[in-house]
Amino acid sequence: MRRARDVLSLPVRLHGIQLGRPVDALVDERADRLLGFEVICGDETRRFLPFAVVELRADEIALESALTLIDERDLDFYRRRSRRLSDVGYAEPWIDDRGVIHEARSAA
Repeated sequence: MRRARDVLSLPVRLHGIQLGRPVDALVDERADRLLGFEVICGDETRRFLPFAVVELRADEIALESALTLIDERDLDFYRRRSRRLSDVGYAEPWIDDRGVIHEARSAA
């Protein structure tokens, strides 16, 4: 599991080439599961990147095809059918490898 803020600080890369960076995470309407990321690309366009097509690595959010970045005109479709991670209500959300969101556990 990783802290959501750490995941959101990672660059989005295709074969080592940076395509953009996440600016938000979109969460399923009914379950605390990550649907994907809103990404701002090098051309300043915002696109949707589904969580199911990425690999979270230590230093990047990796994808195998730029075609998995969904065009800005379709981003609203995902925005309307999801919640922003910041609206879910966790003080310090963590994301597991399946995209499930958890609250941080205390060390006590």
